[in-house]
Amino acid sequence: MNTHSRSSLVLGVLSVVLVLLSAAFYFELWGRTPARPAIPPVDPAFTNTATVRMSGAELVRTGGDASGLDCYACHDHKKQVVLKYDTEKRIILAEEHNDLVMAHGTHNRNNNCFNCHDDGNLELLQTRDGRELKLLDSTPLCGSCHGPTYRDWEVGVHGRTSGFWDPKAGELTRQACVSCHDPHSPKFPQQKPAPAPHSLRTSRGPTEEKGKGH
Repeated sequence: MNTHSRSSLVLGVLSVVLVLLSAAFYFELWGRTPARPAIPPVDPAFTNTATVRMSGAELVRTGGDASGLDCYACHDHKKQVVLKYDTEKRIILAEEHNDLVMAHGTHNRNNNCFNCHDDGNLELLQTRDGRELKLLDSTPLCGSCHGPTYRDWEVGVHGRTSGFWDPKAGELTRQACVSCHDPHSPKFPQQKPAPAPHSLRTSRGPTEEKGKGH
């Protein structure tokens, strides 16, 4: 066989091999990527935009039953409320308020209704610097004690902020402190963290792990 014939044979064989390899790669005859497992849906609790609780202001705005906010539906305007304490200096709440848990602060240091409520007018709140606030406008009251957190809330670092950062684009809404914190027991309960982003990668099989590095 002369040189020309041998070259033609080699090129012909290589062409056939390349065609077969191309077909093998196209149809994924080997090395097929395993199917990715289905990504489980995220618990709706992590995508729910509702606040933990509803503030009195929101209750009134949405037309809910706000009768429980009317202090003088039960209390007498002409009689000042007298607080009672047990031998451990813990406040004794009236039966009508047995749904409240008094745990604002440590060591019972804030165990006094009139640290926040106006003892002369139960429909008002009073700040540490003497300002009077409506019962439904409690956020500045929180800020009078929790200054750093209040300033974080004002700039949107703390709390729930929604809407538009650019005032020209639309309205910005910041939820009140009591939309998340119970004013009588404001410590936030421990919460389960949201799941991390899915990597979309399948885990290595035992064979792949064993042969890793070879």
